[in-house]
Amino acid sequence: MAFNTISKLSATILVLSLLSTPLLTNACGSCTPPPKPCPTPAPPPPPKEKCPKDTLKLGVCADVLGLGNVVVGSPVSSKCCALLDGLVDLEAALCLCTAIKANVLGNNLDVPVALSWILSACQKSIPPGFQC
Repeated sequence: MAFNTISKLSATILVLSLLSTPLLTNACGSCTPPPKPCPTPAPPPPPKEKCPKDTLKLGVCADVLGLGNVVVGSPVSSKCCALLDGLVDLEAALCLCTAIKANVLGNNLDVPVALSWILSACQKSIPPGFQC
C-alpha cells in the first residue's frame, strides 16, 4: 500500500507541475522587453555652396573695376561676363566673392562695392540676404 500511496503522490506532483509550468513561464507575458524603435538618422548637412568656376580666371574681372589692362575696342566686361555666363546670381556672387577675398582682383577692395559693380556690369544681381 505504501507503493500505491507514493505512486499517487508522485502522479499528483507530476500533474501539478505540468499544470503550473505554463503559468510560471507566461507569468509576465513575454519577459523580453519590446524592441526599441530605431532612431531616425539626422538629415545630412546642406552642401556648402561653392564656385563652379576656376576662381583664378576671374582675374579678368579686375578690368570691370578699372584695375586691369583695358583693350581698346572691346567692352571691359566682356571677358568677365563670359566667365559668369550660365551661372545663376548666387553662383556668380559666390565666385566673385571668393575671387575678391583671395585678392585675385586686386588688394584692398571694398568687397560689397566691388561685388555689386561687377555683378551689375554682367546683368546679374546680389541675391537677397547674400553675405560675402
